[in-house]
Amino acid sequence: MPTIISCAVTGNITTRAHHPELPCTPQEIAKACIDAARAGAAIVHIHVRYPDGRPSMELQHYRETVERVRDADSEVIINLTTGPGQRFVPSLDDPKVAAPGTTLMPPEQRVEHVVALRPDMCSLDFNTMYSGSSVVINTPHNLRIMAKLIREAGTLPELECFDSGDIHLARDLLADGTLGPNPFFQLVLGVKYGAAATPATMSYLASLLPAGAGWSGFGVGRWEFPMLAQAWLLGGHVRVGLEDNVYLSKGVLAPDNAALVSKAGSIVEALGGTVATAAQARHILGLTR
Repeated sequence: MPTIISCAVTGNITTRAHHPELPCTPQEIAKACIDAARAGAAIVHIHVRYPDGRPSMELQHYRETVERVRDADSEVIINLTTGPGQRFVPSLDDPKVAAPGTTLMPPEQRVEHVVALRPDMCSLDFNTMYSGSSVVINTPHNLRIMAKLIREAGTLPELECFDSGDIHLARDLLADGTLGPNPFFQLVLGVKYGAAATPATMSYLASLLPAGAGWSGFGVGRWEFPMLAQAWLLGGHVRVGLEDNVYLSKGVLAPDNAALVSKAGSIVEALGGTVATAAQARHILGLTR
């Protein structure tokens, strides 16, 4: 089976201090997506930002970005994030009170751009974990609300799992019908206090997935390409992009997202695999529109 390459072009944590050419405006993000697709990415994973680089949840930013990508490439699979809106920072003097930096919002608000724009795919984070100075919170109740709205939009949720417990939660939501058949998982390795970016960890996480489930895996930072190779060896698909890592090799900044995709494709092919076209990826994922 051909290997799907997904490219996460900007994220919401990488900044221009990390990479001076990080795409931030809708025009820049759309161009990054189009260039990544031309380099071999079948899926583009999209966060949006304000022009000054701050993370955004503005519907208009998503709309402009998506329309620009769709106008330029009708085949590439658009995958929008639903990650923003899940962080809680406890106040030091009263931990039950939210401190500045808290972004918690109702689950309906976190997917309103998905409902409005009906992308092919969107992320659905299953992690509740400590992250930086905040706690990421994704309760089963909120996940059920988001999953329902995502499915009603005709969008395939990509089930983001940062550790083994996230997979067990996802399996419960599959078992009770909250999630539809033919799930697609994304295994995230190397985030501090999440799953370690090691071959043994990725192998263990992959062993917990439902039989026959599609999946992709990636590592953050310097683990991006080692974990890409490991995912391929275990039968998974792969992801790269400036959201996860800004270096092409040790100490060498990637010129852009397309360069990371090109290197990913070279690794897949060197291992004996083939890179999926967007049309092939749509068939693999069961995307009909």
